[in-house]
Order: sequence, then C-alpha cells, then structure tokens
Amino acid sequence: MAFERPAPGWQRRTCNGVLEAVGGTPLVRLERYLDLYDVELFAKLEYLNPGGSAKDRPARKMIEDALEAGEIRRGQTVVESTSGNMGIGLAQACAYHGLKLVCVVDPNAQLQNVAIMQALGATIEWVREPVNGDFLTARLQRVREIQERDPNVYWTNQYENQRNPEAHFESTIQEIDDVFGDSVDVLFVATSSTGTASGCQNFLKERGRQTKVVAVDAEGSVLFGGEKGPRLIPGLGAGTVPGLAKGKHFDSLCRVSDVRCVVGCRRAAMREAMLVGGSAGGVLEAVRSLQTELVGKRCVAILHDSGVRYLDTVYSNNWVKEKLGVEVEELRSLIDANCVECLERDTFR
Repeated sequence: MAFERPAPGWQRRTCNGVLEAVGGTPLVRLERYLDLYDVELFAKLEYLNPGGSAKDRPARKMIEDALEAGEIRRGQTVVESTSGNMGIGLAQACAYHGLKLVCVVDPNAQLQNVAIMQALGATIEWVREPVNGDFLTARLQRVREIQERDPNVYWTNQYENQRNPEAHFESTIQEIDDVFGDSVDVLFVATSSTGTASGCQNFLKERGRQTKVVAVDAEGSVLFGGEKGPRLIPGLGAGTVPGLAKGKHFDSLCRVSDVRCVVGCRRAAMREAMLVGGSAGGVLEAVRSLQTELVGKRCVAILHDSGVRYLDTVYSNNWVKEKLGVEVEELRSLIDANCVECLERDTFR
C-alpha cells in the first residue's frame, strides 16, 4: 500500500519563538475507536502543543497578558499550584520571558512532569500531606504561604483567572469552529479547573452554535455536586470546587472512573495508534459510553495531553494492578469489550 502525499493546501509555518507555536493543533478523525461506525468522531490533539498539552494555551495567555498589563516584570517570581501540565506550560512561558517559577505539586503528580518543569528552570515545592483529605487544598495553602513570605511573588491562579477560559475561547474552540462551523453536534471536554470547557461553552453560546458541551469529570470529584472520593488520574476532576467552576453548568455530565481512563488510553493505543494521557482516555470512554445516543452525529473530543508522561502509571500493568486492583486479563477484556453490549448487560465499569 503506497503512502499518500499531503493534500494540496498543506501548510507549514514559521514561528518567532516557541510560544508562537502554541495552538493550531490538528483534528483527527477516529475511525476505529468506537464500536458503532455511524458516529463521526474527531479528536483535537492538544498534546501536539510544544509543551505537550492544552495547558500551553492558558499558560501563555496568563503570563503574556500579565506582562503587558504591568502586573509582572522580567526577573520576577511566579507561583502556581499544579498537577503537572499547567506547570510545564508555565515553566515554558516563564523561561521564555525571563521569569522565575515555583510549582507547588503533590504526590499524585507524574514524576516525568515534575522533571520537565525542573528542566525548564522551575523550582519545585512538594506538598506531602493533604488538608482535610484533599491535596489541592494543601497546594493552595502552600501557595498562600509562599506569597506571605514574599508579597512580590505573582500567583497566576489558574483556578480563578479568567484568562484561563479566555485562552480557549480565543484559540481552541475557534480552531474547531474554523473547520466545522455549526456542524459539530457534541463537544466532549475533560474538566478540572473547567477553563477549557468554560471557554468553549462561552464561544459556542456567543456564536449561537447548537453544539452541546459534555463535561467529562472523574468519579470522586466534587465538581458539579459530586461526592469526594479517591482519584489517581491527574488533570481530571477536583477535590475542592475552584472559582472558575462555581455555578457552572454544561449541557451534560459524564463521570468516568480511573479504570475507564486506563481502558481509554490503552484502547486508543491499540486501535488508533495514539498514545494519549489519562484524562484523554476518560474523554474517549465518555464518548464510547454514549455512542448509542450519538448515531448520525458529529462529535469532537478535546484530548488534553500525551500518554508519554503516563508510561509508569496508566500504561504500566503493575501500576494498574497495584493501584486499581485490575489484573492484566481483566484489563484486556475491558479494552476489547463492545461497549454497547456491555452497557446492555450493565457490566462495563
């Protein structure tokens, strides 16, 4: 079978600095992931941003807008609480603009993500114990302690900063709309700070689009009235409701377990030759769990990051067995299962 050359109109661009390369990620048709072939599913591959995730977009905007507004200046220190990807995006933006960065992380952070932050010049502050059973609360408490020690430290505060959803309003959903216009029936988005989902929803409402937004949240997350429980997949769900999420409502909500996130990642690798991150696996499984309702519809799933940073967790059989209690044989069965049949038997996790 001969390989086809890129179609006419294939464009290559040059960028003045790495931050200009943020955005412009591709939309890829997934033809093998679902069990039903009459659902049109496109994936927005945010892991092809230079920092490896959708967080590159708000990280760049929060830093550059603050610099332009005179809120921070070259040489100043920035601080943020992060589970990984925002820390990398900020480390990249801060390094480019000559700013120092302190990232407050907890034991659930991927060690590879922490190493990347450090490689880009960030200082790491570890929070080892949760506060009231929640690591996010502990991280935010540490951020405030750092600011108390040095009032000149600037907190980007991804959880309340309106520049977070604005970045996705101005770029992520705009790029999808440029391709499809009003022909997207359903948009699936992972939620944590809710920046991506909120920015997309605001854009769609302003443009009068009929697209429905499905917020994908983790089991054990307190977002949208959820009940707090254990969660091991970073970047999905929250242990305390962030400012951006308060009062937020989306067209539909789909909660996914850690196991389903793993299943989604493994299935994407096997069927689509794509190595996606933990929350992306959850988003894909959310689509699959609803596929009987999506027949004849066009769907877009925003996949936030790459699986490269999850090789020691989501893609490790030993980790899945130890942390999630799932043996390899059961995992393979879940990956191969026809979700439509499983839903009918109510046996799919």
